[in-house]
Amino acid sequence: MSENCRVCVDAGVCKMKTLITAKDNGMGLIEIDIKSDCPNVLKMSWKLEPMSPYAEVEAPFDKSTVYKLAADAIPHTACPVPAGIIKALEVAGDLGLKRDSTIHFVADDEEVEIS
Repeated sequence: MSENCRVCVDAGVCKMKTLITAKDNGMGLIEIDIKSDCPNVLKMSWKLEPMSPYAEVEAPFDKSTVYKLAADAIPHTACPVPAGIIKALEVAGDLGLKRDSTIHFVADDEEVEIS
């Protein structure tokens, strides 16, 4: 059983932050708790039930419970919160490691090394 996983998502230009806490409920399911400045994310969170990390992480985007709920509640497709929920679920389910991910805007003249 893994420890709780907490993820903070700063959505960017809207300046809204979301704190996602994912924890194993002892029965193989992960419970997600969300605190957010965003009313749309909160609306989505009300429908989140404990879920199987395996089923959710391996699901195609159009079959993911998280992304289906996001499609119904969040009007901005570029919102990074659903991805943050999936990452927290993955780590809490012992399917991934805690490692930050970022979206970084790159200037035209900035070099980016890709290996």
